[in-house]
Amino acid sequence: MALSTANAYKSPSSTASGTESGIGPQAITDYYFKKALIAVRDHQYFMPLADVRAMPKHMGKKIKQDVYVPLLDVLNTGDQGLDAAEAAYQVAGTWTAWNAAGERTSYAEENETDAITAAGANGDVALNDQNLYGSQKDTGAILNKIPTLREHGGRVNRVGFTRTQVEGELLKRGFFTEYTQESMDFDSDSELLSHIVEEALVGANEITEAELQKDLVTTATSDGTAYFCSTAPSGAAVAGSTVAAGATRTALKLAVDEVVIYEDLMNLSIALDDNKTPKQTKVISGSRMIDTKTVMGGRIMYIGSELIPVVRKMKSIDPSSNVGDGFISVEKYADAANTVHGEIGSVDQFRIVVVPEMQHDRKGGAEDGSTDGTGKNGVDIFPMLVVGDGAFTTIGFQTDGKSVKFSVNHKKPGKEIASLDDPYGEVGFYSIKWYYGFMALRP
Repeated sequence: MALSTANAYKSPSSTASGTESGIGPQAITDYYFKKALIAVRDHQYFMPLADVRAMPKHMGKKIKQDVYVPLLDVLNTGDQGLDAAEAAYQVAGTWTAWNAAGERTSYAEENETDAITAAGANGDVALNDQNLYGSQKDTGAILNKIPTLREHGGRVNRVGFTRTQVEGELLKRGFFTEYTQESMDFDSDSELLSHIVEEALVGANEITEAELQKDLVTTATSDGTAYFCSTAPSGAAVAGSTVAAGATRTALKLAVDEVVIYEDLMNLSIALDDNKTPKQTKVISGSRMIDTKTVMGGRIMYIGSELIPVVRKMKSIDPSSNVGDGFISVEKYADAANTVHGEIGSVDQFRIVVVPEMQHDRKGGAEDGSTDGTGKNGVDIFPMLVVGDGAFTTIGFQTDGKSVKFSVNHKKPGKEIASLDDPYGEVGFYSIKWYYGFMALRP
């Protein structure tokens, strides 16, 4: 038997405008949501980076998107390629060799070493695939792979294309709090409900930020451009090395007292340039998804507050430079309209943003006094995260002005909520739930 809901308060469940109660519209809930969303904005660092064009509008259990690999890219691999001269199949992974006169001497060598031998002195070699010369930069390889056509054409210069699909799963999250009738009657704070709404949204936002940050760091390490820096090369770390996207990786332990220096960031920037990571970043600047701005002048790098002394004291590329010469404070180059929340300055081509809740790998490095740490007994590792424009999509706490991506349920104490568990209806509750979804578009 349903309880009467006449003149009962009803909280909004899925719309920013709320649901009318039995006595008319509750305008105050609109105010609470607006105030809370403004407060949430100050706690957001990673959600504003989500690709607005790919922001899901309808909630399902899976979010998917097709990704087309560029023609001239090493990741566009397959056996569709045909040679320009004799229509020979370009078997992926094999090598073609040309002598100094430009004549092809072999087209199916198993490795580069054999191809160089077949090419002879001053010859050229190139990797075979369906992507012409792919991502190769060697002048000779590019020249010999240019799709030249003869007068009568012919079945030559066939290429192939690669399409991949990325997906992310939507996960439900939520929590609730309870309060009594007396806490409302006798509490000295007349805006208790407003504070509950605000703190609940801020807490839910921080949970989502933490989950998103974890996914970004994990994806960047496993599938992105991972750079392991070291001021003292050792067997436990890779000094000045970059692993190309998609390559096989080995679990590494950073040695003790390895601190990032200017050259490390410069080499990382070069690696990101080679991987075509955009230097401009579009961020959501307000609480609505349409309020965006593009940040120019370098890639954004996110660090924890623990690394502030490291970047502020960083020397420049000049060996004779002084402490701090490599760091440029934010007030020296940017105006208020072109800065990012939390930005403190720049080093080389990176704009440094401090995230107070930046995660790190506690005891993930080498043990004190050793260079090959094992287990979780080593020193702490602090990441420096760079996220390219359009690299991922997620569901955040922005609004389009008509709907929000969270659901709130508020039941005040009273006879309407009385049950066998609470016969007197003395305890009310406030709950919030939302969906979290992450999908890496360009890892």
